[in-house]
Amino acid sequence: MRPGDTPDHPTLRADTPGAGDTADPTAGFASNVGTAHTTPLTGQPERALHLGMPEVRPPRYGFFTDTSVCIGCKACEVACKEWNEVPADAGPSGSGPTDAGALRDMNLLDMSYDNTGALGANTWRHVAFVEGPPKRGTGDVRWLMSSDVCKHCTHAACLDVCPTGSLIRTEFDTVYVQPDICNGCGYCVPACPYGVIDIRPEDGRAWKCTLCYDRTKDGLTPACAQACPTESIQFGPLDELRERADRRLEQLHGQGVVEAQLYGRDPDDGVGGDGAFFLLLDEPEVYGLPPDPVVTTRDLPAMWRRAAVAAAGLAVAVAGAFLGGG
Repeated sequence: MRPGDTPDHPTLRADTPGAGDTADPTAGFASNVGTAHTTPLTGQPERALHLGMPEVRPPRYGFFTDTSVCIGCKACEVACKEWNEVPADAGPSGSGPTDAGALRDMNLLDMSYDNTGALGANTWRHVAFVEGPPKRGTGDVRWLMSSDVCKHCTHAACLDVCPTGSLIRTEFDTVYVQPDICNGCGYCVPACPYGVIDIRPEDGRAWKCTLCYDRTKDGLTPACAQACPTESIQFGPLDELRERADRRLEQLHGQGVVEAQLYGRDPDDGVGGDGAFFLLLDEPEVYGLPPDPVVTTRDLPAMWRRAAVAAAGLAVAVAGAFLGGG
C-alpha cells in the first residue's frame, strides 16, 4: 500500500486541481480509480479515459467459490475482519448493536452453528451452514457450506442509484464504496438484488466487500482467499476462473454429482454475470441466493420515458384547457 493508505480507504485524493469537485466525485483521485458512470440503457460500466485511466487496462478480477470443498472453518470471515478492520458481529446480519451486552448475548443465533447469519455492513464474508436431509439416503444429515460475498455484478444497480459517486468501479472491474463520500442515503441497499450492501448503525454509512482493493492493486491476493485452507475461494482473472469452474463442474458431473451447478457464471444472466460466482451442490434457494437475479434498475429508462410522455400529455391538456377557456 502507499504511505497513508488504510484498509477502509485505500485511495487518497490527489493534490490536483479539481480534487473535491462536487460535479465529479471521482475527480482528483490518485492511482487508476474506476468510475461510477454507466450507460443508461444497460448499466454496463464504461471505462472513462477522461479520468486519466490508461488505455491498457488490467484484466477483470474476481472470486470463484467452489462450495464442494468448503469445510466451514470460517477462516475467510476472520481474515476479512482482521485485514479490513471490520467490527465484530452482533445480530443476524452483523449490523446490530455492538455494545458489550449485545456481544455477551451473541449465541450462534439459536438456529445454527453459524454465528453471523447473513452478509451485512459488519459481515463482508459469510460462511453459510445449510443443514438438510441426505441426498442419497446415507447418513442422518447433509451439510452444505458456502462462503458468500458481494457479487461485484457486471451490471451493478448500486452504482446506478448512488447519488454522491461513493460507489465506483475500480480498474479491476470490482465495485468499491468510498466511505468518505458516502452520505448514508441507503439507496444502494434495496437496489442490490442479492441483499449484500448494508448501512452500519454506528456511523450511518454503507459497507460491503471491497475485494481487498488495497491488496489487489499491489498484486496481493485478497485476505479471504489467502486464508482459505482448501482453496474453496479462488482469486484471479475472471476469464481464467470461469474456465477453471467449467472444468471443475465437468469433473463433478463425471463423478455422478449431477446436482452440481454454477451460479453467477453466465454473462447473459440478469446482472450480466457476477465478478464473484459459485459452484453449488443444490439449488440457489437452498443457499439463500435468488434463483434468477435481475439488475433492479433495468426498467428505469422505460419508466422515465413513460413518465415524460405522461407529463407532456398533462401539459398539453392543461394548455388546451386554458386556451379553450379564453
